[in-house]
Amino acid sequence: MAIGASVEGAPADGGEGYSGRVTPFVVLSCVVAGSGGVLFGYDLGISGGVTSMDSFLKRFFPRVYRQKQDSKVSHYCEFNSELLTVFTSSLYIAGLVATLAAASITRRYGRRTSMLIGGTVFIVGSVFGGAASNVPMLLINRILLGIGLGFTNQSIPLYLSEMAPPRYRGAINNGFELCVSLGILFANILNYFVIKITAGWGWRISLSMAALPAAFLTIGAIFLPETPSFIIQCDGNTDKARVLLQKLRGTTSVQKELDDLVSASNLSRATQYPFRNILKRKYRPQLVVALLISFFNQVTGINVMNFYAPVMFRTIGLKESASLLSSVVTRLCATFANIIAMMVVDRFGRRKLFLVGGVQMILSQFTVGAILAAKFKDYEEMDDGYAYLVLITMCVFVAGFAWSWGPLTFLVPAEVCPLEIRSAGQSIVVAVVFLMTFVIGQTFLEVLCRIKSATFFVFGGWICLMTLFVYLFLPETKKLPMEQMEQVWKRHWFWKKVVGEEEDKKEAGAGKIALSGL
Repeated sequence: MAIGASVEGAPADGGEGYSGRVTPFVVLSCVVAGSGGVLFGYDLGISGGVTSMDSFLKRFFPRVYRQKQDSKVSHYCEFNSELLTVFTSSLYIAGLVATLAAASITRRYGRRTSMLIGGTVFIVGSVFGGAASNVPMLLINRILLGIGLGFTNQSIPLYLSEMAPPRYRGAINNGFELCVSLGILFANILNYFVIKITAGWGWRISLSMAALPAAFLTIGAIFLPETPSFIIQCDGNTDKARVLLQKLRGTTSVQKELDDLVSASNLSRATQYPFRNILKRKYRPQLVVALLISFFNQVTGINVMNFYAPVMFRTIGLKESASLLSSVVTRLCATFANIIAMMVVDRFGRRKLFLVGGVQMILSQFTVGAILAAKFKDYEEMDDGYAYLVLITMCVFVAGFAWSWGPLTFLVPAEVCPLEIRSAGQSIVVAVVFLMTFVIGQTFLEVLCRIKSATFFVFGGWICLMTLFVYLFLPETKKLPMEQMEQVWKRHWFWKKVVGEEEDKKEAGAGKIALSGL
């Protein structure tokens, strides 16, 4: 098809005059920064686990605990509680507000500064979680964690994209999503073991252990270098940036990349209001990508799995321990898929992973919906065989997300936005993710209670729409240097009209100025 062919084009060499390799210095810097993904993942995994623990529910959400024991309450409605969903989703409203503030800090003071702020606040929030004695303390815990994640999720993908060599940018940036998966996996494993503490205080360990990855990131960020892009943008010190680039790339031949960074930085310094500028017509493709990819990321239903996997598995009949173990299994599948994504994203490109993962998730959501519609009744537990079939299908779903929409949601917007709007674009991505995470987290249990198995058909419909969007409107960006990314819009079948019209207006304006001068 002509459309598909026209959007694929991208330079095959990934160089455009650039040279270098993945050096140990790049790897070490990106490992420390990428570990911030563990914070996000740990929180996603831990909240669903503790809310499925009877000891936690008895102490903080007794109404939910009583609903679980009531045989007259539909299985779909056992965990339906506004207060419980506020506990889960309040973090994301705090994160939404924080990431908008983080944009100016990241742009003005650097990526490292935002990481340090985020990690420090996250540590303080973990203390409130472990020491919680009432619901307000739990909410303070969630709000502080949200502020920390707002800063780290806004700055880390930028840091990784700017530090990585262009030809390996996808793999290195996908390391952030791998860290998210590892964080969720660690949280699920921890929940599985602390549930066995008969005294009923295991949830305190789960909530307070979030301080460990936060401390690692905070201490590590003190020793991280700033990115070459920020060094040039901040003080114009090209000599310092050249030395850092040579160390990062393992070669002295960095002049071409340095020249592109200087050009991008000059334009960035002339842009005083990035949030206002990203609304300009010439940045329309980047704005649409930042908004829609982050929106679609959440309507896949992935955070239903991240938040409520233990809750959902308990709903369909698995016991407390088995439901937590099932969450570990699904996360192992996701982590394996993340590793595959890191290996193939720069070889096969972003579009192919988006499309393959989309089809995989569509089939999974429709299959789960069909099984629940046929075999799961309001007041009867599902047969174990079908319950485990749901588990297997969910494993297929999370694997599809883990090598497509999971890592690429943060990678693609970061690499398509030019330096002058990059921090604003990343803030939009994180803000939309947090907003939609809040909406999904706040409404899912109510929606599940009301429309039951049809919930999964709704998610499947959204995935159909987003896969079509990728096929028609998202160009391939693999291996192309970020400072040359405007090329993908100029040759795209749809976006070249938008960008072309803007350039025609510029040329017409320049012509009028020249004529008036005559």
